[in-house]
Amino acid sequence: MSERLQPGDTAPAFTLPDADGNPVSLSDYAGRRVIVYFYPAAMTPGCTKQACDFTDNLDLLAGAGYDVIGVSPDKPEKLAKFREKENLKITLVADPEKKVLETYGAFGEKKLYGKTVTGVIRSTVIVDGDGKVERALYNVRATGHVAKLIKDLAI
Repeated sequence: MSERLQPGDTAPAFTLPDADGNPVSLSDYAGRRVIVYFYPAAMTPGCTKQACDFTDNLDLLAGAGYDVIGVSPDKPEKLAKFREKENLKITLVADPEKKVLETYGAFGEKKLYGKTVTGVIRSTVIVDGDGKVERALYNVRATGHVAKLIKDLAI
């Protein structure tokens, strides 16, 4: 299992394709705060709820200086369908090899319906403008997570 990130750690650099196949790098956001969230699969109920919550609150988050990037092991084509179907405004990137998921500690053993399985651990990492981890939240719930984040960040 990969190591979980801690506040103060340097956020691991990454470049992944977005829903249109264009490269998105963490370094593209230098000087801005970024909410990087990891979710198991596009077009599933929990992931849809979470992505819609981020989209619904995007103006509020952007106004407070936050950008949002959603990372999943889905391929760009599936992310494009997800974005269109749900009218998502957040940036979705594909990590089918799960390298970034592993580097961020968002892939490994987890409990699912009482069984231990290996998969994506729903997580959120907030990266500050200098590329350092401000917060690292693991095993978050899909429902209510964005509202809790807004409250915790005092936005």
